[in-house]
Amino acid sequence: MTETRVWTASDSTVGERERSASESEREHVCPECGGALVTDEEHGETACSECGLVVEEDGIDHGPEWRAFDSSERDRKARVGAPTTKMMHDKGLSTTIDWQNKDAYGKTLSAEQRRKMQRLRTWNRRFQTSDHQERNLRQALGEIDRMASALGLPETVRETASVIYRRALEEDLLPGRSIEGVATSALYAAARQAGVPRTIDEMARVSRVDEEEFKRTYRYVVRELNLEVAPADPVSYVTRFASELDLSDEAERLAREMLDAAKERGLHSGKNPVGLAAAAVYAAPLLTNEQVTQGEVSEVADISEVTIRNRYRELLGAYEEAGAVAA
Repeated sequence: MTETRVWTASDSTVGERERSASESEREHVCPECGGALVTDEEHGETACSECGLVVEEDGIDHGPEWRAFDSSERDRKARVGAPTTKMMHDKGLSTTIDWQNKDAYGKTLSAEQRRKMQRLRTWNRRFQTSDHQERNLRQALGEIDRMASALGLPETVRETASVIYRRALEEDLLPGRSIEGVATSALYAAARQAGVPRTIDEMARVSRVDEEEFKRTYRYVVRELNLEVAPADPVSYVTRFASELDLSDEAERLAREMLDAAKERGLHSGKNPVGLAAAAVYAAPLLTNEQVTQGEVSEVADISEVTIRNRYRELLGAYEEAGAVAA
């Protein structure tokens, strides 16, 4: 009895796979001796590594036509755009006309050409924003960049703040609130999330809105967007304060230890983290025989001298208790 086998579509697919696999293997094997083929990109040739037979020549070079001998020269010659970024309303995909009135050879443009380039810049800016929402976003991101530069915040914080503002715009949180207020709130939240917080007074000084509006808008944005913003850690202010006061590394380390001792005993709960950091920066140099006045610390931290005096006594007591327990 003979067995009849039905040919199915899956058998055809398997056969095609086997044929393509065998063809791929033949493409990478020398037709004369069966040796491995090696591609020489510099000369555009593919030859056998065993017998030297040139299988293919005049290959296409997919690399650039220029050469570079270091990374700076490579970056200068590369003809690709910058990476996309959330810090620009169009994510950096549009073209910007340079403000310098010079041609490609560095020569100054004539008066007629300068007027023409100015008209082109104007129309270029108009075409970059197609509706009021994009104009809103462009203004807000410009504000975030301006404030971040004034506060010395890194680019990662600016990127995060841009994302927060975009979310607020998508969630329709802008009606009834100023663009500057929401932009300031986004930057303040981003700085706290990144662990490089700035005080409310510092934010209010660089913002175009008053402090009360800023606080009210910040609470609204955090609540509506469900942002996870942990309470500011007093230790995160120590490095900046110590740097501006030109304190030694030993004094900065001691200030951190004082704050850690205070947190272990729960003294930081309900207290202004900026005041605690200022008190630690004032108390630590006293133990390392460095000269720092309460007025200098008050000016750097933007906190009253009364607060510094009250908090530094508490910090010294907690630090002495921690030393006694450790001993």
